[in-house]
Amino acid sequence: MSRTFLAIAAIVVVLLVAGGWIASTYNRLVGLDQSVEAQWAQVENVYQRRADLVPNLVETVKGAAEFERETFTAVTEARAKVGQVSAQPAEDLSRDPEAFRRWQEAQGQLGSALSRLLVVAENYPELHATAAFRDLQAQLEGTENRISVERMRFNESARDYNTALQTFPTNVVVGVFGGRFAERPYFAAEAGAEEAPAVKF
Repeated sequence: MSRTFLAIAAIVVVLLVAGGWIASTYNRLVGLDQSVEAQWAQVENVYQRRADLVPNLVETVKGAAEFERETFTAVTEARAKVGQVSAQPAEDLSRDPEAFRRWQEAQGQLGSALSRLLVVAENYPELHATAAFRDLQAQLEGTENRISVERMRFNESARDYNTALQTFPTNVVVGVFGGRFAERPYFAAEAGAEEAPAVKF
């Protein structure tokens, strides 16, 4: 009788320990997942700040460079494309590598169009003399710096989460819960970023 009782007690203890470990691991993964989600929201926040600055910047530059229609059109179209891609639910973007790639590509096109707009603005010294343009340019530069920082923080959160998913024995728990925990994509450098820009004097 006592051997049976000890065997049952041992089985109960093992089940309790295993259940506690599974619950603890699951909760840790949920915490890491929520950290990635919070960081993704911050990335979207700074990109939205940039998108909100675009119309003001375009209108300010338009006043001085009325004939640069092609550049204004490119900026407006790139911003519209970002809006279309961003219309997808945020959770889908940060979990779906293909949607994430399309979103990052649209953001890259907007960044490129904004760079062209600022190059156009360089040709108009009277534009640089206006306080409105200087303020917008400073805000845009600050926003671009924030974007870099938030992308780095997102990658760090995604790295911690992805590492936890692949670490044994946590990956056993991930397998039990199936699609609840999926690997997150990373921000990567844009194509051609590895080449230094040509400087001509």
